[in-house]
Amino acid sequence: MKTSLLSIVLLGAAALPLTAAENISYSQLLREITSVEQAPAPEPSVEKISIPGADAGRYWVTVKAADSRARTRLLEAGLDIVEIAKDSVSGYAGPYTMGQLSNKSFVVTSQVPLADYLGKMNKDFPSQDAAYHNFKETTDLLKEMAARNSDIASLFSIGKTVEGRDIWCLRINSAAKGETPSAKPGALYIGNHHAREHLSNEVPLLFAAYLLDHKNDADIKKYIATLDIYIIPMLNPDGAEYDIKNGSYQYYRKNMSVNSDKSRGVDLNRNYDSWWCQAGASNYPGADTYCGPRAFSEPESQAVKRFVEARRNLKTHISYHTYGSEILYPWGGTDAEISNTRDKQVFIKAGDEMGKLTGYRSYKSSEMYVATGDSCDWAYAAGGIFAFTFELEGRGFYPGAAIITNAVTKNIKAAVYLLSITDNPYKVI
Repeated sequence: MKTSLLSIVLLGAAALPLTAAENISYSQLLREITSVEQAPAPEPSVEKISIPGADAGRYWVTVKAADSRARTRLLEAGLDIVEIAKDSVSGYAGPYTMGQLSNKSFVVTSQVPLADYLGKMNKDFPSQDAAYHNFKETTDLLKEMAARNSDIASLFSIGKTVEGRDIWCLRINSAAKGETPSAKPGALYIGNHHAREHLSNEVPLLFAAYLLDHKNDADIKKYIATLDIYIIPMLNPDGAEYDIKNGSYQYYRKNMSVNSDKSRGVDLNRNYDSWWCQAGASNYPGADTYCGPRAFSEPESQAVKRFVEARRNLKTHISYHTYGSEILYPWGGTDAEISNTRDKQVFIKAGDEMGKLTGYRSYKSSEMYVATGDSCDWAYAAGGIFAFTFELEGRGFYPGAAIITNAVTKNIKAAVYLLSITDNPYKVI
């Protein structure tokens, strides 16, 4: 983890002192990341790994699952599906879920105590992942971007988290600042719904830096002049901070709400009012896929709801997650197809084009599994927004710093493509 962005960017052998004028440049940020990628990483220490509840019946399990229906049932049982193979899935399971797996005739082919499994992962934060930005660093960088580009950029909070942190939104608009309404077509980019998905913060954060660094390029200049662009890199800062507390990963997914049974957290991407808590979500508070006590029960999802409902000009949206190299579009909460044929064609065509730019596969979300309460389903249903979930690349939630440059550069191409169709998404067909 880095200290202040205003004084030094990286610690250790890769430390790069920067002047105040340099440290908001997109090109400079990539150079900083590259320097970390190339620097020799210190030997990780297994002793530093912290696994909450690892001594309370948490396991890494592999369970037979031949199709999306079987995967959906496992989500409902509380399994946090991480990897999908041809006829099985693997993921995290706590005591409740282990009981569900035994009681509902699932076939568990492998189970390893989580402490043993994670001990083999040899991950340690921050030593080899110093290029990633924590909440303070993200906030400082956003504030500096806005201050140094005050003619076109502004920063405001869309709400507070459970623990009182601001959910920062950088707005890029040549005519309107802060929360002032705009009639320009709007594009929205959100990262870090899930705490441990730190790459999903880096992509939108560096996309913001890219737009401001290239604001005089012909195409970017046109988008800034004609569109209303919003970037929220870290929707779940409480969870993201908890996941790296004490300098080590916690493998944590949810927000930091205290549930009725004193367990922690709601899965924010199961908390939206879109077939809420039906297929592919758990109503057990201790489960990683817990949908919450009601739709929009959480301050973070409430903030998104207020934000979207107040901006009927929003036309396009990407919600960044990890991992899988996939682009998903509605519906995720049902096997049914989108009834509007033209809208369906836009999703398919735009998804395929962004897939070409990233190398990701684009397809309907429920083909993987049905998961209700999803943010992109809700954004499309409630606002008619062409909303895509990007599952960024990598094998694991902590893929290291070496993946950032490639993921960022590819996904910026896709993000810019989305800007190119935001004025009229139907032009793709």
